[in-house]
Amino acid sequence: MAQRVKIAKLTEAQLAKVQDLEAELGTWVVAVEPQFRLAELTDEQLRQLQAVERELGVILLAYQSS
Repeated sequence: MAQRVKIAKLTEAQLAKVQDLEAELGTWVVAVEPQFRLAELTDEQLRQLQAVERELGVILLAYQSS
C-alpha cells in the first residue's frame, strides 16, 4: 500500500507554537508528518505545478518519491 501524507499529531505546546506562527504570518499553516521530503523543483517545474493548481483550483504539494 502506498504511503500517504498525514496530518501531524501535535501536543498542546506544539499546537500553540503553530498557532503563534499563524498569527505572526497572518496565514494558515498545516503540519504534516515528516514521512517525505518536499521535492526540489526547477523554476520550470514550479511554473508547471502552479499552472495545474490554477487549472484545477487546488493546492498541490510536490514530494520526493523516495
